[in-house]
Amino acid sequence: MTEYLTKEGFEKLQAELAELKKQKSDLSVEINEAREQGDLKENAGYIYGKQKQEVVMKRINELELRLRAAKIVDNLIVDKADIRLGATVTMRDENTQATIIYTLSSADEADPSEGRISVSSPLAQGLLGSSAGATVTVRLPSGEKRLSILKVEYK
Repeated sequence: MTEYLTKEGFEKLQAELAELKKQKSDLSVEINEAREQGDLKENAGYIYGKQKQEVVMKRINELELRLRAAKIVDNLIVDKADIRLGATVTMRDENTQATIIYTLSSADEADPSEGRISVSSPLAQGLLGSSAGATVTVRLPSGEKRLSILKVEYK
């Protein structure tokens, strides 16, 4: 299954993978040291190390699969007038007249406090495919919002 990521998101996953591979190596050393201490059934260090290693290995496998299937949206030819993954959208809430700016990102990159929302969030889903000048009504858990899209840009 293809997963679309921004270049920044792809690099973030690559960095996490590199860190996890380092942790895996460190855990192997710890497990070997714990193994040398004797009875493995009552060896808390060994048991903890094996459990932690299992979690790390599972995440490594998950990341490797995702990175292999990833397509970087920065390199794709898309209509830059429409809102898609990677778009920074400036909009105005028609009720409060507040100006809102969000960048649509993958779930891994999402951080609303930094102005990055997941493309699968209800707000982003309501914006996808729209363009500057449009007014959309988006259904959110807090109720409907009417938003005027002022600007769409790709950085």
